[in-house]
Amino acid sequence: MSPIPEQPTPFTRIGGQETVDAIVEAFYRRMNDLPEAAAIRSMHADDLGPTKSILKLYLGEWLGGPANYSTRRGHPRLRMRHMHLRIGERERDDWMLCMRGALEEVLPESTLREELLQALWKLADWMRNDSRVKRH
Repeated sequence: MSPIPEQPTPFTRIGGQETVDAIVEAFYRRMNDLPEAAAIRSMHADDLGPTKSILKLYLGEWLGGPANYSTRRGHPRLRMRHMHLRIGERERDDWMLCMRGALEEVLPESTLREELLQALWKLADWMRNDSRVKRH
């Protein structure tokens, strides 16, 4: 009986850390440039360098790459780390607007891009912490 071949991770399928880095750069460029993203941009420090570095580590690991985020920062505890921010439907949607644009810019393969967008939508929706809005 031959072993079941291991499926490639999304990290591998998109091209590894170089692609993750390009997605994060495109994401934050949109956050800076799009008027629709002004609300979520205002939640961040003026210098996005440290935030970009953290998202690059997190996203790489989240996609199935090396555990660089966990090794350096411990368990992600995303909701806890963002609890000081009001995250409602608008913030989720603005974040996804920037992420969708970044993925469209960086990932030419539409099926993979849509898979990632669906997974990121679930993550972004889970991050909502504003009790005035209902979950989907």
